[in-house]
Amino acid sequence: DVYKGRAAAGAPAPAAEAPAAAAAPAASGTDVVLPALGESVTEGTVTRWLKSVGETVEADEPLLEVSTDKVDTEIPAPTSGTLLEILVGEDETAEVGARLAVIGAAGAAPAAAPAPVAAPAPVAAPAAPAPAPAAPAPVAPAAPAAPASAGDEGAYVTPLVRKLASESGVDLNTVTGTGVGGRIRKQDVLAAAEAAKAAAAPAPAAAAVPAAQAPAAAVSELRGQTVKMTRMRKVIGDNMMKALHSQAQLSSVVEVDITKIMKLREKAKASFLAREGVKLSPMPFFVKAAAQALKAHAVVNARINDDEGTITYFDSENIGIAVDSEKGLMTPVIKGAGDLNLAGIAKATADLAGKVRGNKITPDELSGATFTISNTGSRGALFDTVIVPPNQVAILGIGATVKRPVVQETAEGTVIAVRDMTYLTLSYDHRLVDGADAARYLTAVKAILEAGEFEVELGL
Repeated sequence: DVYKGRAAAGAPAPAAEAPAAAAAPAASGTDVVLPALGESVTEGTVTRWLKSVGETVEADEPLLEVSTDKVDTEIPAPTSGTLLEILVGEDETAEVGARLAVIGAAGAAPAAAPAPVAAPAPVAAPAAPAPAPAAPAPVAPAAPAAPASAGDEGAYVTPLVRKLASESGVDLNTVTGTGVGGRIRKQDVLAAAEAAKAAAAPAPAAAAVPAAQAPAAAVSELRGQTVKMTRMRKVIGDNMMKALHSQAQLSSVVEVDITKIMKLREKAKASFLAREGVKLSPMPFFVKAAAQALKAHAVVNARINDDEGTITYFDSENIGIAVDSEKGLMTPVIKGAGDLNLAGIAKATADLAGKVRGNKITPDELSGATFTISNTGSRGALFDTVIVPPNQVAILGIGATVKRPVVQETAEGTVIAVRDMTYLTLSYDHRLVDGADAARYLTAVKAILEAGEFEVELGL
């Protein structure tokens, strides 16, 4: 028991008390263990317990949140009953298969009784002078049992909750948390936002005039704050630093006329949705073109094996799609993208993105990419120099689509026309990919997109 261990460590003087902690009866019941969360995942860090010791849990109800180097996920309760004991605390790491908690029969007394052992330890040490008055001090900790105010100073609020509160215009100081220890949860912020909307509803007319005049951006809740770095943020940071320090990265850019693609999409999107059950965004066209070009340019779809001094040229196009989520950037992988048609790519993209945003993605669905595509253009970026992920040699960045006047050569001569234009950026590892290789790959993708020969796949 992690907590018992800490209590024993806090009382080195009374040797007799150490056995007492060890002798405390272990809770009997069903163990909650850390399940296998993917092929390469060997450990996980508990980021949040959703239940406290003594609370009732239902089978398959989310019990805790665990973060790995691949994904954050919820661990469900294996059975119904009472949470008797928590063995691994928040921010502590455990190996796959390790015991995290114990669930006993409904109504069973939790094995939390030994917890107060931590309090007598400090009392025993100061017993030398006149700490008799200090003895009542341990009674004070009972006070924290009072309902925690949402806006209490020092109360930990996750970055995700702060972001949601900022986007919803909710002042966290007015929210009462219903989570463990009075923490503010996502549901609390959503409820407060709904309540605020209901309260504001009676006076829409008065609010309408200033709204049109002052569309000021909401001030971020993070402004002026110092918050703990999430495990997800640490993993992203470590991967980016590893990639930049282990590769010779640079970028090349081409401009692409995707007018035909945009017209095809507009013409086919209604029938495509009815037939395939998913919306037709521009993204599948880019994935299709990128995958086709990879088949002819294997040097871009490869990996350098530094330890062996070898290069692996992949025989399939497993394309990672960078997805912006509340928890941070995640890259689910479309396996065998080179063998899929537009409909298959559209369905895979929608399915994976939905799993990421719904926190249902698995580590295996985030592994195995041989090439990655990042679409910051969907957020308005004209282009950017993206970082090549570890174990890959290239990544394609898609910029925003904008209408621009373009000089064109036609049968009637040189004309200026308004076209849908975008920039494609290829960042690559110069240890393997030369500038000419990058240019050849980009121009191949450009040619496929500008030709726009997707009518058959779209049923047009």
